[in-house]
Amino acid sequence: QVQLVESGGGLVQAGGSLRLSCTASGIMFSGKTVGWYRQAPGKQREVVATISASSSITNYGDSVKGRFSISRDNAKNTVYLQMNSLKPEDTAIYYCKTMLRGVDYWGQGTQVTVSS
Repeated sequence: QVQLVESGGGLVQAGGSLRLSCTASGIMFSGKTVGWYRQAPGKQREVVATISASSSITNYGDSVKGRFSISRDNAKNTVYLQMNSLKPEDTAIYYCKTMLRGVDYWGQGTQVTVSS
């Protein structure tokens, strides 16, 4: 059974930092692209960052470029999202996702709330 579990969310003041973790079981992150996505109330889910299987390619949404950083530790089967200089508009539920044999696997999400 494939499970992705996000952690590290919480309440932080504007300008602060958080590091999210996404740990997988039943699936190996190595060799796969993994992404972080977020969904704010009343808005569509959007991509935050993705990291390629080799970690050589990372992509970021325009709103988080220069503030967020995605990384992975295949030995721990975990992908991280370091979020700095957080803004109230970063408030959302953050999800990680990967794909296996054409099927998307999502975590349950972790809430990030940034107060002004």
